[in-house]
Amino acid sequence: MTVAVLYGGRSGEHEVSLVSAAAVARNITNHKIILIGINKDGLWFLQDENEYKRICADESAKLSIAEKDSNRISVVPGAKTQAFFVNGKALKIDVVFPVLHGTFGEDGTVQGLFEMADIPYVGCGVLASAVTMDKEKTKLILEQAGIKTVPFVCLRRSDLMNSDRYDATIKQIIQEFGFPLFVKPCNAGSSDGASKAENEKQLSVALMDAFNWDNKVLIEKAINAREIECSVTGNSVTAPEGDDIESVTAYMPGEILPSHQFYDYDAKYNDPSGASLLIPADLKEENIEKIRKIAVNAYKALDLSGLSRIDFFIDKDTNKLYLNEVNSIPGFTSISMFPKMCEAAGLPFKDLTELLIQEALRLYKIKASLKTSR
Repeated sequence: MTVAVLYGGRSGEHEVSLVSAAAVARNITNHKIILIGINKDGLWFLQDENEYKRICADESAKLSIAEKDSNRISVVPGAKTQAFFVNGKALKIDVVFPVLHGTFGEDGTVQGLFEMADIPYVGCGVLASAVTMDKEKTKLILEQAGIKTVPFVCLRRSDLMNSDRYDATIKQIIQEFGFPLFVKPCNAGSSDGASKAENEKQLSVALMDAFNWDNKVLIEKAINAREIECSVTGNSVTAPEGDDIESVTAYMPGEILPSHQFYDYDAKYNDPSGASLLIPADLKEENIEKIRKIAVNAYKALDLSGLSRIDFFIDKDTNKLYLNEVNSIPGFTSISMFPKMCEAAGLPFKDLTELLIQEALRLYKIKASLKTSR
């Protein structure tokens, strides 16, 4: 079977993808690997076989993208396993493994392309990807499902154009939440554009930065929190009862102990000492099981499939538990929590990639049996 690993992308998380995808490609066994790199302009390029050999020979190597015009990729709708073309010839690909963090990778856009091409792919579908990328919509669905999230207000770019409405909204937020506040774009990942505001001046600067990344911005009450994460796999809509591949499974939660002010981009990806990872999290057994149960409920409420990392806060002052975010394509770097939590629960990286591939094939087979016309 041939697996295409898709990486890079037109995203603020392009560089993270180069590292994550290298780790994924190294840990796919017993299948032929094709590497497809997407540059920052969104152009797709087939990579030479030597690129795969290079990253396999060096565990610390990240992928690069060679942009040869003769290796430009095009995608043909409805062509199934021969949907990807290079230099006028079809590449036979059985399943796509996208390792594209953030915009144009984790937001439902590339998933829609795979659906139009009619090819199996790892991970969440179009709707689930789009919803979980949008932090406001995720919160609204989770609240409807009875899952507590951090209190928030969502500002839209249109709010900036009405000074009276904007001033009144900011005043209300400060009165209701007080400082400090967290500001983050609704549709960005890896803490891009996210910052903490301790006063009104910092809040204005934080909002300007966040609006550079998205047209919607969340302002959240800052929680003095422990950061807990939980890996989940499975196909929530189609899984038969007791199925080893598709059943929704929440693994042993871990805890992030950041050395930075908060778990920002540098702490996640650039600073080897940016955070300590504690697996399992230092919690009582009943609290671990509570987190796993909520993670599964959230996964099902959002119709997730394949994999997701679900992040929680535990308020150090009140001990209240909040679901913070859902990541449909979590990091796979050497310091990423998702594969580490799975491994701690007895699912090594190589077995994890195989599970995700088999989930994708199962889900595709079921969807392919559905009627699309009379």
